[in-house]
Amino acid sequence: MGDSQTWTAAPAAAEQARSVLAAAWSCTVTGEGGREELVGAHSVTDDGRVLLQVQEDSALRAAAICAPRGEPSAVLEFADAAPVPVRNRIRARLWLAGWFAAEDGHLAFHATRTVLRRPSGAVGVDPDEFAAARPDPLALAESGLLTHLADCHSDAVERLTRLVEPDSLHGAVRVQPLAVDRHGLTLRIERARTHGDVRLPFHAPADTVAQLTERMHALLNQASGVSCPRALQRHRTDRDG
Repeated sequence: MGDSQTWTAAPAAAEQARSVLAAAWSCTVTGEGGREELVGAHSVTDDGRVLLQVQEDSALRAAAICAPRGEPSAVLEFADAAPVPVRNRIRARLWLAGWFAAEDGHLAFHATRTVLRRPSGAVGVDPDEFAAARPDPLALAESGLLTHLADCHSDAVERLTRLVEPDSLHGAVRVQPLAVDRHGLTLRIERARTHGDVRLPFHAPADTVAQLTERMHALLNQASGVSCPRALQRHRTDRDG
């Protein structure tokens, strides 16, 4: 996906769903054979099909083989957890409902319904859009990028809060990077009892880590020209005292 392509300031539901699927290391499978937590047991094809590697004597495999072909018989759940410690670390959940078929030594999942739940609510994803979408190009690198930003560049995170409306920073006790994708960076603003998220869009999409570095520098340069938010400044004074 190039910079010349039409884009929005946030990923579409199908793209986010594919990103959750691409980055997930584990999944929960619920079916007639019970409920299983699988870690490192799935892979994803280019069109978004999930392939599971399970033991020959697995109850899941037996249930999949015995279930009527083509009838919805299982649900796969994937959780998108923030890599940086924050409140409510689950940023999204993805559910795929459908059926399994034994293929070439693994179980291939054929989804008939896809639902993505975000903080704004749940949305159904069209099967054709899901198959055609591609994961965000930064999805696999996001965890390392965000933890590095939080652990090694807390000063940069604080500077970026200058781009946040002062009202959103009122009562803030901590600000952490929550998510990053090709379209922008999301900050989690934590208060004593509540929290909120603020998105800082890039001036153009970033399809590589090198482009992301440039987009982040652009945000930081923009923030440098803005005075320090009073709410955060007051909190820093109280904290240091």
